[in-house]
Amino acid sequence: MLMADEELHETTADDQNDLQSTNDTAAVEEGNKTVQDDADETTVESASADSNDADDLDIPMDRVEAMLNATADKDSLSPQMQRMMNRQAENTRRVEETIKGTKSNPRWFVPLFCALMIIGLVWAVVYYLTSDYPIPNIGAWNLAIAFAIIMVGFIMTMWWR
Repeated sequence: MLMADEELHETTADDQNDLQSTNDTAAVEEGNKTVQDDADETTVESASADSNDADDLDIPMDRVEAMLNATADKDSLSPQMQRMMNRQAENTRRVEETIKGTKSNPRWFVPLFCALMIIGLVWAVVYYLTSDYPIPNIGAWNLAIAFAIIMVGFIMTMWWR
């Protein structure tokens, strides 16, 4: 182990820097050419894409998906790709069925349970601050009423879809 460390440290830092600088210079020059070529291609592609953007927006996604599925020659695909396409089609079908079967709550449902929980909280705070209101002469039953209102709102959250 000691010999390996000595051999590792025998090369000087200057030798390493010289090798790195020549390799880095070549890599930077090559990278600059690639970046310039990519920028030129992107400019040409974006110019042609800008003129077609207005035409592409009104095509329904169903037609695009049908066209993509129709253009794939399923016989020329590998068995793994065929299984993957079949699995994807099955998953798409399941998701669509699930979406069709979902029910949603009416629009007033969420505001109602939020309002009930807030009203219950305000009721309890008012009782603690005044010790006689919101309903005078019933004492601590005001807390029970506040707790009941909050619980009704909380139970409604469990029915939220």
